[in-house]
Amino acid sequence: MDRLVGGGFQCALRRRRSCAGRGGRLGEIRRRILGAWRKLFGCPGKDRRRASADRRHGADRVRLATAALILVLTATPVRAEPDLAFGAYQRGYYQTAFAEAMKRLEKNSHDAAAMTLVAELEAQGLGVPQNMSEALRWYRLAAVEGDKNAQFALALSKLAGKGGPRDLAGARELLEKAGAQNHAGAWLQLGILALEGNGVAADFGKAAENFRRAAELADPEAAYSLGLLYREGRGVEKDPQQTAYWLKRAAEGGFLAAQVEYGILLFNGDGVPADEPGGAKWLIRAANRDNPVAQNRLARILFAGRGLKQDRVEAAKWNILAASAGLRDARLDGESNKLTPDERKKVEQALKTYLGK
Repeated sequence: MDRLVGGGFQCALRRRRSCAGRGGRLGEIRRRILGAWRKLFGCPGKDRRRASADRRHGADRVRLATAALILVLTATPVRAEPDLAFGAYQRGYYQTAFAEAMKRLEKNSHDAAAMTLVAELEAQGLGVPQNMSEALRWYRLAAVEGDKNAQFALALSKLAGKGGPRDLAGARELLEKAGAQNHAGAWLQLGILALEGNGVAADFGKAAENFRRAAELADPEAAYSLGLLYREGRGVEKDPQQTAYWLKRAAEGGFLAAQVEYGILLFNGDGVPADEPGGAKWLIRAANRDNPVAQNRLARILFAGRGLKQDRVEAAKWNILAASAGLRDARLDGESNKLTPDERKKVEQALKTYLGK
């Protein structure tokens, strides 16, 4: 059977950058999409400059300390009294969070969790003037006390060369300490360092081991990375079933790239029994998160009527959205050009509705 949706795997060694969301760029994206509409259907108006087609899936390899801290807040040991500092932080009351954290430190100068919170607020300039030097001082104090989140944040700073020259050895030591305390992000970063090699050959076996540890701690990016290694047979034996297993876990964890890849695997039956409707559902999720590959594959599915009921209007809409991100498909453009005038009006309305959601 024709592999309608094709493949979609990204190279495991490439830097993965987040797909752009709409957010404050709604106007820019609207212009790009309507520009693609005009080009496809010959409507008046000049083409707009589109963003690069090189939009790779996933998060940055080096995670921001902010995201790491937010993800692990719930892992902080339960305190006998209400945690006013972290409660205020989670609700966006940053000045209150800073004040409460400092109160805690006045009572206990070894309160590592409070130190880490103060460091995060200083680093991001939340509620207080941004001061990276002071933030690093607090991270170091908390790391000495054994706080895994401070160790992770400080390791990222060393990798980025903040506060001094890049210190790979120091970063790795801190990541290993955090990883020993079941910090998933630390194991993920150690896996990435193993892939990078840093002057020596990449150690795929070590990368797979570290990704597995992070994935078993429910890190979806690590599960995705491990799935890719199984897909390529790097560091582990090539195994389509294991590829599908880890990509599914990553997709269920909300990792965008995995939702695309697992949807394609499921649709095609690679490593799992073929399930075209199930694969299409994953591609719908990813397409609605502005992933151009998913939008392109969904357009193919809708034009063909496989896995989903045929819908030429929706298919053309997704094709235009993918094309606006630089992913052109001559076959889909040809199908779109066969639309009736009434269908074209519906496509335009569907695009406006999508952009306004």
